[in-house]
Amino acid sequence: MSDVSALSTNSKIQEINSHLRLLVLSNGHGEDSIAVRILQELQRQPHPPEIFALPLVGEGYAYRKLNIPVIGSVRTMPSGGFIYMDGWQFLRDLGGGLIQLTFNQIQTIRSWANSQQKFGKNHAILAVGDIIPLLFAWMSGTKYAFVGTAKSEYHVRDENGLLPRSSPLARLGHFSGSVYHPWERWLMSHRNCKAVFPRDSLTTNILQQWPIPAFDVGNPMMDGLEPIFPTARFYNSNSENSGLARPLMITVLPGSRPPEAYANWQKILMAVSALITVPQEQSVQAYTGGKLVFLGAIASSLHFASMHQILQSHGWHPYPDSPVTIPDADALTFKQKNAYFILTQKAYNYCLHMADMAIAMAGTATEQFVGLGKPAITIAGKGPQFNPKFAKTQSRLLGPSVILVEQPNEVPQVVRSLFANPDKLHVIAENGLRRMGKAGAARRIAECLIETMF
Repeated sequence: MSDVSALSTNSKIQEINSHLRLLVLSNGHGEDSIAVRILQELQRQPHPPEIFALPLVGEGYAYRKLNIPVIGSVRTMPSGGFIYMDGWQFLRDLGGGLIQLTFNQIQTIRSWANSQQKFGKNHAILAVGDIIPLLFAWMSGTKYAFVGTAKSEYHVRDENGLLPRSSPLARLGHFSGSVYHPWERWLMSHRNCKAVFPRDSLTTNILQQWPIPAFDVGNPMMDGLEPIFPTARFYNSNSENSGLARPLMITVLPGSRPPEAYANWQKILMAVSALITVPQEQSVQAYTGGKLVFLGAIASSLHFASMHQILQSHGWHPYPDSPVTIPDADALTFKQKNAYFILTQKAYNYCLHMADMAIAMAGTATEQFVGLGKPAITIAGKGPQFNPKFAKTQSRLLGPSVILVEQPNEVPQVVRSLFANPDKLHVIAENGLRRMGKAGAARRIAECLIETMF
């Protein structure tokens, strides 16, 4: 073989070996969705990595939809990943094989990293979620990056300082100067950790006090929410008094995890019944023309027929004409008194963008709604996700954008108070945008990963 041929062959081998192989670890349905947004942007890069995934919770349907190979053992645990909200859920997961599953997953990650190392492949791990995928990434012995979705400094402070807490135990959440504990910061400052992407600017600024490669690029949860057509087209041109007033639009978000979401739906409908029963004050009447439109954003994981059957059991009747136009031919319209209820499983983005406020018992969906600068009224459920502990944690995270009530019949008073205080609505708008960030974070994370991992 000539020297030129040898050099050409070696160059091709180096090019193949330098091509990045990326293993993604995530621990929850929401984390899977965030990871997939980043991976889609990575696949659009000029030299995209070869991607593999290991969902630590659930079976990784989001990855399979993107045709990303899922390696190792996957299994849906009884808690659905919410063991930190309820000790009993953790015990149920132990009975469901959590320890063996965890052991198998660690072995899979190490085996994957060792095989890449053995064949001289450029490889890395992207951990999305909390300390569990971060710890597993460190245990691999290879370079890694971390997208921190679970923690924010807003859980314990705002721009003015630490939040008041009810007990000394609660104040331990920031005992070391950050919501991220020293052992978590050690994992993020390890030489193999090449990039950390916190969920907001406040958290990034705090982490940058230590030798942590933290990048302030925004929150991927706010990506992909733009509606297809401009918001002005949403309202029916034949709506009564369209030039003077439009209906008050309220999106209802019951969550996506059955059977919990069905119980949440019942509780939300009690709040809706209270709203249409209590007479509206003059400030609300002037704004809405006396009409209410509820937009039911129903997750694809829920049984659509069951949701509208429950709705009808609360006195709502099918109605042939919708007061608004949404891009879903299968949407159903119901009416009761002077109010309309539209159910859709295909127009989630529109339900977020077009509403004035939300009644919510959801995790990610509530954060996305708030991130659009709008208020969300939340009601604590029985869990395993949206229980009182989760609801209070979420209200600290999202600040004044969330109004947490104990009972559904308190919702009408909150709605009246929001209309009576436009200054508060202005604060809520600024707060939501600041805490959740602007769209485009997934692309910015992908670009940063390409720069730091190659």
